Amino acid sequence: MWNGGGVARVRLDMLVEIWSDVVCPWCAIGKARFDKALAAFPRAQEVEVAWRSFELDRHAGPSSDAGISYASRLAQKYRTSVDQANVMIDRMTEQAAQEGLTFDFSIANPGNTFDAHRVIHLAADRDRQHQVKARFMQGYLSEGAAISRHEVLVDLATEAGLERDEVEDTLAGEAYADAVRADEAQAMEYGISGVPFFVLDGRIGVSGAQPVEALVAALDKALPAASPLEMAGTDPEAAACGIDGC
Repeated sequence: MWNGGGVARVRLDMLVEIWSDVVCPWCAIGKARFDKALAAFPRAQEVEVAWRSFELDRHAGPSSDAGISYASRLAQKYRTSVDQANVMIDRMTEQAAQEGLTFDFSIANPGNTFDAHRVIHLAADRDRQHQVKARFMQGYLSEGAAISRHEVLVDLATEAGLERDEVEDTLAGEAYADAVRADEAQAMEYGISGVPFFVLDGRIGVSGAQPVEALVAALDKALPAASPLEMAGTDPEAAACGIDGC
């Protein structure tokens, strides 16, 4: 019997989900490297990127550890000396500079990032997620922005293209809170314990701020082939009709 149904559409695009936090230095470095990898990838037009929420410190307050240097906080977190923490800071700063980024940890203003992630979800709905994500990272890592404060988030998000009133309304309520928690639950399901973490096509994971070449290779591996079929059959001479006739 002939079936008059439509032909199924072949999916040629790929979703890249990136779990990160806006106060994470390696996430900013990883973003810069991924941006370069995507620019160098021949099929970049087939790649969709979505930023997923990950809080490095869910228990951070609105002005956590105020007055304590970044090096001291880092030393406490990793149970090391302040001198060793400064070595870590120097390494991150140097790596960032190689990617065209400027970090200034001497003015870092720590705090809870949950609301920042809510605004990033709003930005996704307004097609401004990449711009808002980048502006939040720059604000915290380069400008000493108090990323937990609503008035700061409103200013930065507005600079990145969102409507001020809409950002204020979002922060005044609980909008996108469930979306942030859903991202974090998915991260737990994947076993993600550190960021940045890239999930390509829902099946390939890449952990950390990998080199550009490694990210390009991962994209190439993950993107579905133009022909989605895996060929089976043992007779290469089996009869078939071609474009030139039968």
